Amino acid sequence: MSPKSAFTYRDYEALPNDRRRYEIHDGELCVTPAPSIEHQIILSNLVRALMRHIPSVAPGLLLFAPLDVILSDRPDETTIVQPDCLYIAPDRMALTSRRGIEGGPTLAIEILSPSTRTIDRVTKRGLYARYGVPYLWLIDPDTRAIEAFRLEGDRYVVAATAARADPVDLPPFTGLALVPDALWPTPPPAR
Repeated sequence: MSPKSAFTYRDYEALPNDRRRYEIHDGELCVTPAPSIEHQIILSNLVRALMRHIPSVAPGLLLFAPLDVILSDRPDETTIVQPDCLYIAPDRMALTSRRGIEGGPTLAIEILSPSTRTIDRVTKRGLYARYGVPYLWLIDPDTRAIEAFRLEGDRYVVAATAARADPVDLPPFTGLALVPDALWPTPPPAR
């Protein structure tokens, strides 16, 4: 898509409210299907675990999709994403607005799914790095692991990898003691 035909926030606002999940990556409109039930269970379990820690131990704000994160600089506003979950530390609270988050949150969390795996691992990871999101977590239901990244310069480096039942602290949090196995859905009861 050429710069003249790039989607902007104004175009994004005009999209129909059709329950699809839209994002704009460098001016390109992206549409993904609604998350699966497995994805939503993982997100629910993650939010529950993080809410035990935020805001009592780690002051700030925990939010989850759908919520617009407008990463690109004005006036073009051609990069809008919706991380599955995000954390805003007190030093970035000024980024909150009626439209959503206008700038990079402290932490973006993406739960990988078959339809978004490449987008989350490559496209969005690159966008988060470019726009200065200090921390990124990628949660992989297939491997039942969490990769936590820290921004160094203009790229992410692995800060921690977590799996199984061992409690772990993942940046930017200390004292979190997140148990990765607690995120995954348990098998449904037999009928």
